[in-house]
Amino acid sequence: MSEEYGANFITVTDEEGNEFELEHLDTIEFNGTTYLAFFPAVSEDQEEDGEEDLGLILMKVIQENGEELLSTLDSEEETDAVYNEFMKILFEDEEEE
Repeated sequence: MSEEYGANFITVTDEEGNEFELEHLDTIEFNGTTYLAFFPAVSEDQEEDGEEDLGLILMKVIQENGEELLSTLDSEEETDAVYNEFMKILFEDEEEE
């Protein structure tokens, strides 16, 4: 994990070996699975270059060989359901303020 961003940031590597910095926003339990929401981290250099924001990234925790790993979601239906659950929680929090 890069210390450039702080404690709420992680580095993930895709199947092609590309590394990405992500900012962790929230974690929920939904239908027996743990899901995490992230935004792509943008450094000051990227902000100055005007690079585009990629939007919300949803990942889930899976068990592989006794180890917890982050994985992409399996289907568009799963993505839609988890996205809607995160939005419901976000709007509930805003209404309480």
